[in-house]
Order: sequence, then structure tokens, then C-alpha cells
Amino acid sequence: MKLNIIPVKWTDEGVSMLDQRLLPTEEKWLTLRTYNEVAAGIKDMVVRGAPAIGVSAAYGVALAAKTFVGTNVDDLEEELDFASDVLAKTRPTAVNLFWALDRMKRTFQKAKSEGKSVSEIKQILLDDAKAIHDEDIESQRLIAQFGGELLDDNSTVLTHCNAGALATGGVWGTALGVIRGAVDQGKKVSVIADETRPYLQGARLTAWELMEDDIPVTLITDNMSGHIMKKGGVHAVVVGSDRIAANGDVANKIGTYMVAVLAHRHGIPFYVAAPLSTVDLNCPTGEDIPIEERDEREVTHIKENQLAPLGVGVSNYAFDVTPNDLVTAIITEKGVAKAPYTETLKAQFAS
Repeated sequence: MKLNIIPVKWTDEGVSMLDQRLLPTEEKWLTLRTYNEVAAGIKDMVVRGAPAIGVSAAYGVALAAKTFVGTNVDDLEEELDFASDVLAKTRPTAVNLFWALDRMKRTFQKAKSEGKSVSEIKQILLDDAKAIHDEDIESQRLIAQFGGELLDDNSTVLTHCNAGALATGGVWGTALGVIRGAVDQGKKVSVIADETRPYLQGARLTAWELMEDDIPVTLITDNMSGHIMKKGGVHAVVVGSDRIAANGDVANKIGTYMVAVLAHRHGIPFYVAAPLSTVDLNCPTGEDIPIEERDEREVTHIKENQLAPLGVGVSNYAFDVTPNDLVTAIITEKGVAKAPYTETLKAQFAS
């Protein structure tokens, strides 16, 4: 792979984020020096993608600890609780956000119970945030390995939104990790990328990543996928996820459900690639997943260019839920899970 992008990093100055709102025309890094700035970066889509959001949230907690000026552990706990609440209110659908915040809280509680000082706890929290980041990159590598084995040589894969290195801790990605894994295994794979309205993550980000890696990619509008499937131009669909329910229902970028229905209609395997941190065993079905609604301006405008009549009513759901019976397999760092997902996903946590 030529591309080795890490979209979020810890630095001495703060959390560094690649501003994905500007890609592919501009590569700009922002340095976020407070947890409030990290929260804004998540909410405003400077960084996006469930695993990347989780990593960013962990660094946000570590940054809240770093900037704390007191010496009392109880006061630090109060500050971290407040910071975690701010971070938790940024994106409701991506469960990796809440998983990372919960892990950081447990790390703090353990250090506190061991009688660690404020300065020691600051370092412990930073070390764990970095560990979350490292573990995420390793999980993507394993997803790439397991998922790559599912793709045939000389196949064309359709993907929706961006579940690449930009959406994770970096390097591989989830859905694009599967494609990169197949290429690493010596297979010839080409990709069809849906543009993914309204935020155009497929057009702006997926196409950019794949071109940087010299992986053949063709960009299509969202309403072309059925036609291309009918013509036999798609051999597999691979997408990421922002939250997977215990029964295998999958929340992903709006439009994923339509792609899954079309894939089922045409007998095309529909794969979901995500780390176990995206699986929410406390969420029984997709009906229990909160679906984020975003600013109507994302639909009516592209940047400053108005597309729709002023004052028109707008619905802007950011995600939809694909029922588990449309999912061929879920690829995690523990392997390939197939139906019944209530059993196979739970077993992966125990393995």
C-alpha cells in the first residue's frame, strides 16, 4: 500500500486531526488543544467513521486530564466526567464513541482505586488512549486478512460511504481494509464507489484513498447501483458499520439499506466489516439503535452552493439499519461471523 494515513494523532501540542471536510482538494491538519475542540471536531465531521470517532474520544479524555491543573483526584474525576458527557453528546449512532469513553472511565477508576496520583493517572489515561489507537489499527489488519479471503480474484466490489483508513485509527480501514487485504493476497480487485449523498464520503474520500493506493475505482451516483448490479457488474458488496446490534442488524451510512436490498435481489454477497467495538451486545435489535439526524443544510447545499429552493422541508437521516437477513457475513478482528448472529457475534467476544 502506498497510502499510510493516520487521520487522528496524539502530539505534545494536542490532538492532531486531518480535516476530512476539505478532502480531496486540500490536506489540512488541525491541532485541537482542549476536549471541547475535540468534541467539536467529532460533531462537525473533521473526523468521522465509528472507529476513528472512538479513538478521538479516548484522546479527548486524555487531553482533558492533561489540561487539568489541580492535584486532587476527586476533582480530576469530576472534570473527566464532565468532559466525557460533552464528548458523548457529539454523535449518537456510532457506538465506538461510548465504548471508548466507558473504557477510559474504567481505566481511571482502576487507577484511582490503586491510589495513583493525579500526575500518574494522567499518564495512565494517555497510555490507554494510545493503546486503544494501536489496538484499532491491529484489528483493521486482521479484518483485512479475514475479509480479503472472501473476495474472488478478478472481482468488482461495490462499497458505500467511506470505511477506509480515514474512518478508523488508520492504515487499513474496515470495508476498504477487506479490499486492501485481498490485494495484499495477490488478487486483482476493482471497486465501485457510491458517491454517498449528502456528504459525499464516497466521492470525496473513498475514491481518493483508492486512487492513492493505485486500486482501480469507478465513482457512481447513488442511484446507479441497481442498474450496474443488474448488468452483472458487481460481484460483492462490502460496507462498514457505526453500530451492529446483538442480532446482527447493521446501522451504517444512509443508503446502505437500499444497497443491501438490491444485492439480495441480484444474489450478490453483502459483507459488513467492523471491529468488535462496533458490536453492541446491549442493543438487542436495530430498532434500538438511535439514528442521528443532521443539519438540513447538508442536503440543500454543497459547501456554499445552494441546490434546493429556500425554505423547502428537509429530512436528513445520517444512518439507516440493514436487517440481519440481508447480511451475508460480518467480518471482525476475530473472524467471519454468519447467521445466527446472536450466537456467532457473542461467541467472538468470548474467544
